[in-house]
Amino acid sequence: MILTVKEILDATEGKLLSGDINICVSGISTDSRTIKPGDLFIPLKGERFNGEKFIDDALNVGSASLTESTNCIRHDNKPIIFVEDTKDALHRIAKYYRSKFNIPFIAVTGSSGKTTTKDMIYDVLSMKYNVLKTIGNFNNEIGLPLTLFTLNDDHDMAVVEMGMSGFGEIRRLKNIASPNVAVYTNIGVAHIEKLGSRENILKAKSELIEDFKNGDTVVINADDDMLIKMLEKKGPKFVTYGINNGDIKAFDIELNEESSKYKVLIDGYVLDVELNVPGKHNIYNSLAAICIGIQFDVNKEDIRKALAKFQPSAMRLNIIDVAGIKIINDVYNANPSSMKAALSVLGGYTERRKVAVLGNMLELGQYKDIAHREVGEYVKENDIDVLITVGDYALKIADGAIEKGMNNDNVFRCANNAEAIDVIKNIMKESDIFLVKGSRGMEMEEIVKFLQESAYK
Repeated sequence: MILTVKEILDATEGKLLSGDINICVSGISTDSRTIKPGDLFIPLKGERFNGEKFIDDALNVGSASLTESTNCIRHDNKPIIFVEDTKDALHRIAKYYRSKFNIPFIAVTGSSGKTTTKDMIYDVLSMKYNVLKTIGNFNNEIGLPLTLFTLNDDHDMAVVEMGMSGFGEIRRLKNIASPNVAVYTNIGVAHIEKLGSRENILKAKSELIEDFKNGDTVVINADDDMLIKMLEKKGPKFVTYGINNGDIKAFDIELNEESSKYKVLIDGYVLDVELNVPGKHNIYNSLAAICIGIQFDVNKEDIRKALAKFQPSAMRLNIIDVAGIKIINDVYNANPSSMKAALSVLGGYTERRKVAVLGNMLELGQYKDIAHREVGEYVKENDIDVLITVGDYALKIADGAIEKGMNNDNVFRCANNAEAIDVIKNIMKESDIFLVKGSRGMEMEEIVKFLQESAYK
């Protein structure tokens, strides 16, 4: 990435406090600890941090800095640019930089499955193209711009992930990235605390395609009762996928403990798809990737090969074998849909004692009690042998399981991870399989770490 200070001034409508407008920057950093020579430092502010304090440190290494203060200390005549809002300036620079690339941009959003779907799409497209994808889970108003700054002339297209928790966030991300293809996974109840209803979640997610027109493409899960309402929108081309409905529809589905198979009909050609990841939800994720592969003329056999070698990101339904026990590590995050999907995977094991360690699901607002209770009912429906709940909200998971008929002696209620670990120490048996899952704020990777270490003792 090469941008002149003049380009940055024009993009941000900022004011040069010091330095030369012809100096170039070769990178963007929002963290003074990782800044490199040539970087522009963008000092962001939050409830617990103020990047302005580190401008001097950043300029000891980097080439230029933004600031919200006109009293910023000059530093060896390196460019310092005053802007009203550094976060807004980050967005403006990213939007300007993205405009330099006339390539397709695919945006993936939904209540769950975004990262896996994005990664599958990337693997499929990479069979034919040089593709940029969202770094890790950089799907917010800071992460998306940082991803865009890694664009270069070698990229043929980009696939980016867009998350949100309220109205306006998807619109801001869309305005930065200017996608012309949108992929929707599902509309669940994640973030319902702020938005109040699934209808409002759909409305917020629909900000992504509000400017879509003829020539743009929207790929949706046709089995989702909310997403099918999008088909009423005029203008863009709609492509649908699903198991029960869709232009691209899976059939002859075979769900195994750690893999899945299905067939799909594409232009009269039957494609046999094998995934090295379990669960019906991953069939949906892969169908979205197939739709995108077809959209961009990837060879059908190459699509099959890409999906066959797919591996999930860390802490997303990772199945770990450790000294006789199995661990399903799905602790990255949790909402009711992803909880049920993970429990379906655990329920598919027939030769092992199945232990579900489930933590609080956050950001569900007034829906939290019924959502946790429904997950508890799903625990019993999937014949889980032992349930360990972690956190106050998760007590309702225990209630739901017991009300559905689970033996109370096999249900353990824990206030935190430490208590859950103590329970596991007392009940763990050789050949058990553990599912560990909860919202990110529960930090349940602590339990996964304990399981991995204790299995060897």
